[in-house]
Amino acid sequence: MGVGRGVLQPVLAGVVTAVVGFASTFAVVLAGLRAVGADSGQAASGLLAVCVAAGATAIVLGLRHRIPISIAWSTPGAALLVATGAVDGGFAAAVGAFLVTGALIVAAGLFPALGRAIAAIPRPIAAAMLAGVLLDLCIAPVRALVDVPLLAAPIVLVWLVLNRFARAWAVPAALATAAAVIVLDSPGALRGAAAAPEVVLTAPVFTWQALVSLAVPLFLVTMASQNVPGMAVLQGYGYTPPLRGILLGTGAATAVAAPFGSHAVNLAAITAALAAGPDAHPDPRRRWIASVTAGTGMITLGLGASAATAFVLSSPPLLIEAVAGLALLGALGAAVTSAMAEAEGREAAVVTFVVTASGVALLGVGAAFWGLLAGGLMLLLRPRSGTSPPPPRTSPERPPTESDPTPAAPSAVPS
Repeated sequence: MGVGRGVLQPVLAGVVTAVVGFASTFAVVLAGLRAVGADSGQAASGLLAVCVAAGATAIVLGLRHRIPISIAWSTPGAALLVATGAVDGGFAAAVGAFLVTGALIVAAGLFPALGRAIAAIPRPIAAAMLAGVLLDLCIAPVRALVDVPLLAAPIVLVWLVLNRFARAWAVPAALATAAAVIVLDSPGALRGAAAAPEVVLTAPVFTWQALVSLAVPLFLVTMASQNVPGMAVLQGYGYTPPLRGILLGTGAATAVAAPFGSHAVNLAAITAALAAGPDAHPDPRRRWIASVTAGTGMITLGLGASAATAFVLSSPPLLIEAVAGLALLGALGAAVTSAMAEAEGREAAVVTFVVTASGVALLGVGAAFWGLLAGGLMLLLRPRSGTSPPPPRTSPERPPTESDPTPAAPSAVPS
């Protein structure tokens, strides 16, 4: 009986981790893939591929290291795709950028200096770039309330109520409400609900525009906003995560899944606490079962990618963006707070945020890259005070990217 309860608790925690992680942000992934040129089949294949890549990596790492290493797709990376839009070469060029992103993550695992360089990016600049990427999606609920008020109002209302009384389920409940609203408004929305999993192979094309606009920012966002805080979550719960193995595993999974449309997989940040915290199991040595279960659940949920894609495509695009925006509000708030926390770098952070949020493309390169560059230049050129500059930051703290509320996390991790 005791053994059964000892297994059941982490299994249930893993199921919750998978369901909350998938339901709260899969719309962001689909919106991102569509924004960079994927058709419905390619978007469905991409969602399936990223679920399988994340789930399989979580299972392998959990079984090998007996640590609750939760793996997820890059939610801020998907938001970056929305902000960047189509690149020269179409979706094939985006796939090439996804593959290069995976190679860069592998390189960060092979060459520790590269990983340290990413961690050394000033916190205000990294957070401001993330905030600029997220802003447009987070404005979508407001636009939806104006453009399609009868459809958007019930979704926002449910989110508000659940956000007050059951925060962990606010976004999934909003998504369920959106599903009900769409079905009532468009009875044909369920037409593709029984579709079998769809796998579409896209040959990668490599263009300099896609590499600079997508691959480099996607790598930076994934490392700074997912892998670094994900490590902090595990360390905060007393684990010593194998960073090299995690980067090699997630980077390889990203590269292998890229031709099928997957953009990036990485350490989970906030939802990692669902599997790594005491609610998963009182004994830290048993919590790895939760992350392995979450990986299995993610693969299972990925099998419904075609149905989810058909459903999303049958709805007004602004409505799905509104749900995605609600899911990312917490991440936006944390990013803005982190960007403005240090007075010394505040002006540079504002410049980074404004340039990134502008969405402008210069020389075919997206705004996220220029925002990072502009903020970095501002930081370098700022007037120097008479006092010595503060020592380099050594804390791995970064703003979280997943908006799912969690049990109390260590103080080193923003909530």
